[in-house]
Amino acid sequence: MVRAHPRRSASVNIDMSTEPDQIRAQIAELLADLPDPAQEGVEIADSEIDVIAARLEEAHDLLVRALESVEKG
Repeated sequence: MVRAHPRRSASVNIDMSTEPDQIRAQIAELLADLPDPAQEGVEIADSEIDVIAARLEEAHDLLVRALESVEKG
């Protein structure tokens, strides 16, 4: 049996930049519409948890790929 490769998000470029400002902008774009639990009065519904977790995982993957790109030189 062959394992399928995980699908990459269309919002993340496959060509990874090592430019810090570009990476920051990509992370900001991924997280822009997420609620800020630190803000007073913000409540997160149970149904939103999976969406938030997926977006955070996407941001994490972007950072990991950026670090891998830097290591490869």
